[in-house]
Amino acid sequence: MKSYLVFGASKGLGDAFVRGLPQEGDKVWVVSRNRPKSIDLEDGIQRIWIGADLSQHNAAQIVADAIQNETLDGLIYNVGIWEKEGFEDHYDFEKDEPAQIANIIQVNMTSTIICIQALLPNLRKSDAGKIILIGSSAGLDNTNNTQVSFVATKFGLRGIASALREHVRKDRIAVTCVNPGELAAEIPYEDGAEKAIAEYDGTRIPLQDIVDMVKCVMNLSKAACVKEINIPAITDSNA
Repeated sequence: MKSYLVFGASKGLGDAFVRGLPQEGDKVWVVSRNRPKSIDLEDGIQRIWIGADLSQHNAAQIVADAIQNETLDGLIYNVGIWEKEGFEDHYDFEKDEPAQIANIIQVNMTSTIICIQALLPNLRKSDAGKIILIGSSAGLDNTNNTQVSFVATKFGLRGIASALREHVRKDRIAVTCVNPGELAAEIPYEDGAEKAIAEYDGTRIPLQDIVDMVKCVMNLSKAACVKEINIPAITDSNA
């Protein structure tokens, strides 16, 4: 049996992790601002909701207080906000408001560091603890993305993973940064991968692919450490 903590778990990829990653008998703490529907599933998996707003500096303490002294085998940090209309053709970095920029950095980077810092004692209790950070292909070189703040935080997430990996190497905790391309996040996990593939003609990655990749990493022995995985859509020539 394994125990997981999934951040950003109310919808999209986070919801997919909560539904698809654990097996019967496992325990999952689900961190989100709003109570997710996955909490009501009856499939032999214990799911516990922790209501926390990662834009607030007290979020890490709220999560740590809820977990207390429990063991964590896997911490999945799946959080990422971006500039308003950042993926639209008319987006203009020069119109970004300072408050918006600060919030993107708080949620995507500062919260990552503070939350992981607070939960390391729980991960050290595991025989093969793993930290998995969900980045983005936007954080890789030559991806032709003009969202300065979002891209900076996803580049930064890779830096967090690199330094954190060295910090916890003595504890035999593996740190992996997963950088997906564009996801078919609007297609619910329970609707299946084939629907996502058909809906977007294969130009967006089904959530199931990312869940399966993380499941593989979680099932590796404590002797292995996967540092980074880049998963662009096969049609994306910029990633």
